[in-house]
Amino acid sequence: MNWDDARVFLAVEREKTLRGAARTLNLDQATVGRRIAALEHALRATLFLRTSEGYALTAAGEAALKSAEKMEQSAHELVRRTQGTDTRLAGDVRVTSTDSIALDFLLPAIERLHAAHPEVRVLLDTSTRMLNLARREADIAVRSVRPDNPDLVARRLARWPMALFASNAYLERHGKPVPGSAFEGHDLVVYQGSWTASRSLTLSGEPVHAGRIVSTFNSSLMLRTAVKAGIGIGELPIHLAERDGLVQLWPEPTRGAVYETWLVTHQDLRHTARIAAMIEGIVSAFEELTVHTTN
Repeated sequence: MNWDDARVFLAVEREKTLRGAARTLNLDQATVGRRIAALEHALRATLFLRTSEGYALTAAGEAALKSAEKMEQSAHELVRRTQGTDTRLAGDVRVTSTDSIALDFLLPAIERLHAAHPEVRVLLDTSTRMLNLARREADIAVRSVRPDNPDLVARRLARWPMALFASNAYLERHGKPVPGSAFEGHDLVVYQGSWTASRSLTLSGEPVHAGRIVSTFNSSLMLRTAVKAGIGIGELPIHLAERDGLVQLWPEPTRGAVYETWLVTHQDLRHTARIAAMIEGIVSAFEELTVHTTN
């Protein structure tokens, strides 16, 4: 098995479909199918069972998986170590983040980077999928969770308290909710990661069972936009909500929730010139556009 074959094998194993693997590999589906068939023929073993739920590893596939993952680790280490000594301010930098952070902070950083180093190209991914930096799916991540991988270097960019917000238009129609009322008579919009079918959900420490959950969102930008449009009340980072011109409903947050933002990169890549330049631009954007709080 060579590395090209291993890449295709791993993509199918992780995505469970030829279509999903083709998308991650930037190949067409028929090519991925042919590569898997050729690999199985060369190894004289069936690596996958074709089921109604997708491709599942056979016993032979399970045995091949460990070797393929070792090949992947070695290939990525080779790339990271060689790119870590790259002093050229040219080439691609792959960045992943949320759409909300990208709009407010990464676009200004990209603009600044392009003005200073026009040969650097930023490939920005704002999907909800958490890309894996150790597998070289991205060079830089700006995310709300600090990773625990010792090979990754994390720097906290911001720490924002959370609070309840609404638009002026919403308040004109409904007024402010009364603390202790469980949002009776009010419309709510919530982040899908926080929402469950039970009545245990709270916003800023206030139960929501007497309110109406109008919509849930898997995008922080869409949640902010929904509050701004007057669809309902939402819990947002204070700094970002104030930038949107929203009204904080209660003077002080009723719980100690905070929204942290971390810049993460692999330790082997942080000194690569183009990646270091992008990191510098992101840090500058946060320093200019937000008020830092530290522990």
